[in-house]
Amino acid sequence: MEQGYPVLPADKEAICIECQHCMTVCKPGAVSILGLDPADSLSLEGQLPDKQQMELLIKGRRSIRYFQPDPLPEETIDDLLKIAAHAPTGVNVRGVEFIVVEDRVTMDAVRQETMEALQELASRDAIPDNLCVLKNLLPLMERGLDPIFRNAPHLLIASAAENVPCREADVFIALSYFELMANSMGIGTTWCGLGKWTIVDLAPQLLHRFGVPENHDVAYLMLFGKPDVKYYRTVQRDQDAKISRLRLVSS
Repeated sequence: MEQGYPVLPADKEAICIECQHCMTVCKPGAVSILGLDPADSLSLEGQLPDKQQMELLIKGRRSIRYFQPDPLPEETIDDLLKIAAHAPTGVNVRGVEFIVVEDRVTMDAVRQETMEALQELASRDAIPDNLCVLKNLLPLMERGLDPIFRNAPHLLIASAAENVPCREADVFIALSYFELMANSMGIGTTWCGLGKWTIVDLAPQLLHRFGVPENHDVAYLMLFGKPDVKYYRTVQRDQDAKISRLRLVSS
């Protein structure tokens, strides 16, 4: 405190990680930092979803593999990504980057180039045995089907650079936040493991062609769009929770 006001000492500025907690914890909104106005923050008082609402969202989330062809409005996608950017990251580095496909022409090009990459890999017998499912998908793709991208109108690639300290966790947390927010808006999602195996693991040249920087060594894919299937209830998996309780007794 200096003259009755909180200040950030000059010798501490270098270790500030810009978490903004000082601004958000001040009840009357008297603290500003980084040129931000507390009045522009969303109020939390009485606004957070309750436990039942969160439980329904988490249990009701389903992987969507049937999508309507119409793309989402650009403003909706921007809103989703800006909210997902609030996902926590290690050391508050905020190093996750998003690449999004918004239009049908680009999405079709991604499908075509992914199929061609798989064809080239198969011709060299370069698809490993543990990913042989990809080889089995090629005939379907050559017939015009889309077993990898499920005819989704949109693709999201989240990635992080090799110097981001918690990049593996950061990427998956960001996509998880994106998915839950999308589901709350009636937008379907699915984690695109087949696409990840192909584009990230077997044909990383596609990853860079699609805009992921060369120094990004962690990436994952998610499909999204308006669902063409409706679910009416949650599944029942409470009994599947694998829980161990650690209790240590001092010797």
